[in-house]
Amino acid sequence: MKYYTIQPPDILKPYVRFFWVLEHELSASGSEYVYRSIADGCTEMVFHYQSTFDEINGRGQENGGPSGIQFQTNHYRRFITRQSFGIFGAYIYPFAVPRFFNIPSSETTNLTLDYDTFLGSAGRELEERIMLAPNNQKRAVILTDFLLMRLRYNTFTDDRIITSIRQVIHTNQHKTVAQLADAFNLSARQFDRRFKEYAGFSPKSYLRLIRFQDAIKQYGSNKSLTQIALECGYYDQSHFIHDVKTFTGYHPGFYFSGKAEGTEYRNADLQ
Repeated sequence: MKYYTIQPPDILKPYVRFFWVLEHELSASGSEYVYRSIADGCTEMVFHYQSTFDEINGRGQENGGPSGIQFQTNHYRRFITRQSFGIFGAYIYPFAVPRFFNIPSSETTNLTLDYDTFLGSAGRELEERIMLAPNNQKRAVILTDFLLMRLRYNTFTDDRIITSIRQVIHTNQHKTVAQLADAFNLSARQFDRRFKEYAGFSPKSYLRLIRFQDAIKQYGSNKSLTQIALECGYYDQSHFIHDVKTFTGYHPGFYFSGKAEGTEYRNADLQ
């Protein structure tokens, strides 16, 4: 399995964390690969340029899963393919959704939409160009041009809230909602409403998601689960176990073992 990232140009870095590529060859006839996406406070634009995945629902049934935008979510999902695959994606901040698409993030939470449904003819054209591109560097250029064009026409922005979301994602300070609201000179009610508009979740729910993501970033370290939980702001082991099970479907002991679905790319990244 091959996984790597491509940095966006500086002008896009305030909105796009990185582009990514995941490729895998299924050599044996009749083999399959199951991928499990976990809860995430950011949004992903996903393009399947080699084969496609079907989503496995709660009853074990498979439904078609085309390329599309997977918005910020507090759910895990499962996908399956029986062919070698190649995926190109963009990992974007939730507050970039209003800037790129002129829609509040609060209206997109837990949605997955294909490009035709969400963007119409512009989405269809973008998907076709990405699919026909000769390599992933070119795909990054095509998507960069598309997103820069969207920035020129949309001005949906609230710098204070964007700064607060960045702070939550990157500083690992484990502040309370009241502390964040006070830091940006907003009442708790104002802060909650505006934060949800740009992050897709209430501040309390988003802080929980980011705390979980901070813990997942410790994947591959030699730290004990207890140490990870404490460093990421969990007051006790039971809350840590509950969040990991809710957001991945696995007990943390199994998820961090390297045997869980959807961790293969993390293992490849460690090699």
